[in-house]
Amino acid sequence: MGIDSTALLTDHYELTMLEASLRSGAAHRRCVFEVFARRLPEGRRYGVVAGTGRLLDDLERFRFDGPVLDFLARNEIVDDRTLDWLAGYRFSGDIWGYAEGECYFPGSPLLIVEAPFGEAVLLETLVLSVLNHDSAVAAAASRMTYAAGDRPCIEMGSRRTHEDAAVSAARAAYIAGFSSTSNLEAGRRYGIPTTGTSAHAFTLVHDSERQAFQAQVESLGTGTTLLIDTYDVETAVRTAIEVAGPELGAVRIDSGDLVELAHQVRNQLDALGAAKTRIVVTSDLDEYQIAALAAAPVDAYGVGTQLVTGSGHPTAGLVYKLVARAASDDPDASLIPVAKKSAEKATRGGRKYALRRRGPDGVATAEVISVGQPPEPPAEGDDRPLLVPLVKNGEIVGREPLAAARERHAASRAELPPTAHQMSKGEPAIPTLYMEGSKR
Repeated sequence: MGIDSTALLTDHYELTMLEASLRSGAAHRRCVFEVFARRLPEGRRYGVVAGTGRLLDDLERFRFDGPVLDFLARNEIVDDRTLDWLAGYRFSGDIWGYAEGECYFPGSPLLIVEAPFGEAVLLETLVLSVLNHDSAVAAAASRMTYAAGDRPCIEMGSRRTHEDAAVSAARAAYIAGFSSTSNLEAGRRYGIPTTGTSAHAFTLVHDSERQAFQAQVESLGTGTTLLIDTYDVETAVRTAIEVAGPELGAVRIDSGDLVELAHQVRNQLDALGAAKTRIVVTSDLDEYQIAALAAAPVDAYGVGTQLVTGSGHPTAGLVYKLVARAASDDPDASLIPVAKKSAEKATRGGRKYALRRRGPDGVATAEVISVGQPPEPPAEGDDRPLLVPLVKNGEIVGREPLAAARERHAASRAELPPTAHQMSKGEPAIPTLYMEGSKR
């Protein structure tokens, strides 16, 4: 694959469908595909859209260049006619979607792709691989940051996932409220604040814990964070303050009963005159453990494995389905709804439009989805449109700073009812209501 091409980040069957549809003529038929979740992962009350910005970057590089075409030809994946078509591939259609950071619910049309079938079908795998991963991480991150309240969460899961996924996970976590990341590539690529001090290996390589602390303080200053659970926590706290003084920035606890240790360490720090020294806890935290630590004297959380694996749900369960096709090959032909009728995998045909219905108090009450045409706003109420243009006539129009997605998520989550933040199993925080419209 060419260095800059994303064209082979796809499944083989996307190209066999293209070849067959070129033969039948259906490749040129205008179609509408939609990305949505049939249901939320068990225990979740809302989802979070993430990965849109990355997807737009990948779409821009979705080109069948020389090395890609050579691979396809050499392995006889498609015929010569299809190779010729792919050589000139440029997405020419339109894409709308929920803006990145937005909360979503079952049936929400997170992405709508309108283009000739041949152009749109090729994007399925790329779209789903980006959105499923990033949205899963963002949903977990959102629950974690909500449980943490005003206490910052640090993303530190790079060692627990694929090296490229680590960068994407850091980005998704930042959108959902994490304050910083340990991943330097995420910092370089996306401008996310980075942080990091030392691991247990740093303490173990020195002749004593005191020597390790002295080396770190001399290098990084008294504002650093010292890891205090390599040997004995109580001894380490005392040594840390003797070395750094009461102005020590923070201590980190990475094992044991975190609630009990946090209280013990806080009392000891205060007794030693280090009342401003913060306590950071790590150790396979998830949203449930963060919530359990709410009453403990903890100042920040470092989260790794559970975050980058979606806290038990490593995919958002999003699908990419054809929901409408043109009645004929005429570019101006009307769209005909199409849908699967498979048991447990049925789809709802027709191009969708979406609004977030809110009550007089600004709290969301329903996800309103209209089929065929935009829904009429009610005489009373506050309906907020959810779909924004991302690509117009093949040109990307929806890029935005990462900070905008971060701010949007905070606002979107804040408008959800209190039930959205319950950790127990239950239904989505708001219902999805469908309104039938006329065909376009």
